[in-house]
Amino acid sequence: MKPTSDAKPWPRNAWYVACTPDELTDKPFARKICGEPMVFYRGADGRVSALEDFCPHRGAPLSLGFVRGGDLVCGYHGLAVGCTGRAASMPGQRVDIFPAIRAFPVLERYGFIWVWPGDPERADPAELHPLPWAESDQWAYGGGLFHIACDYRLMIDNLMDLTHETYVHASSIGQKEIDEAPVATRVEAGEVITSRMMDKVVAPPFWRMALRGAGLPDDQLVDRWQICRFSLPSHVMIEVGVALEGQGGYEADASVKASSIVVDFITPETETSHWYFWGMARQFAVDDAAITDSIRQGQAQIFGEDLAMLEQQQRNLLRCPDRRLLKLNIDAGGVRSRLMIERAIAQENVAPAPLQAAGG
Repeated sequence: MKPTSDAKPWPRNAWYVACTPDELTDKPFARKICGEPMVFYRGADGRVSALEDFCPHRGAPLSLGFVRGGDLVCGYHGLAVGCTGRAASMPGQRVDIFPAIRAFPVLERYGFIWVWPGDPERADPAELHPLPWAESDQWAYGGGLFHIACDYRLMIDNLMDLTHETYVHASSIGQKEIDEAPVATRVEAGEVITSRMMDKVVAPPFWRMALRGAGLPDDQLVDRWQICRFSLPSHVMIEVGVALEGQGGYEADASVKASSIVVDFITPETETSHWYFWGMARQFAVDDAAITDSIRQGQAQIFGEDLAMLEQQQRNLLRCPDRRLLKLNIDAGGVRSRLMIERAIAQENVAPAPLQAAGG
């Protein structure tokens, strides 16, 4: 077996978040994912389809057309394409001999639309990352979307090493104890996990707000934790929280802590851009919409600070492509996550060696 020459920096045989249901209206919706221009739409039965954003007639983007029944109609000459990518009809023309355009497997689950950019024969719904909190009324969720002009792997690096919070997010979630707490990194059950535990610290502003939302005092010392979990193709779930000091920290009873899961789905667009679906799932004050909005606003500010840093970092890396970067112990989570990605890509991008002729 030998590697193919057109390998991209992302696995293709995987489920990526393509969009949220509220992004889909009665019009076609365009988004580039893993270098593939795609168009999404709901058919007559309400199910989501995803096609290559390319009309087989003259190459116009199908996303500039409209939906009619279960078909996507090109806005250039009226060619209608069905959800399988086959041409269905065109005024005054025979189109049944047109080659089909590419159709991508799609799932709608957990409050997201997921797409499989790779081999459709390998698309298995069982491989969708499980999100039990998304199907439980014991949890509340709020989130948003950023388009970020940097390699998606830089975002994974960012999320798997939260040391930067002390500096990038000094006014919200950062504190000096993050720097001082040792980082533990391990790999288990297909996840890269980094963790920090901080005992007897002052809760930073964001977590004081969360404590008040959970009906707890915000002026007492707390035990704080951060547990970052990377899984393929590019998901990072971060267990975060604070508990009143001395009550058991991460293992404390729900009545004395405010804990959440920071949800991060990083979907590559190009080699230097990605779609970042972010949010927070929580188990306290789940019926309080005002707290959901406050947390969403706070996260938007925090992740906006990350966006500015990451885009400038990408510009620097493009300007100095041959500069060697340093690696420290705090980088272990990102390094191991990248290694997992590289292995997945390598498994996909191998071609059978040519058979040797008999007697050769």
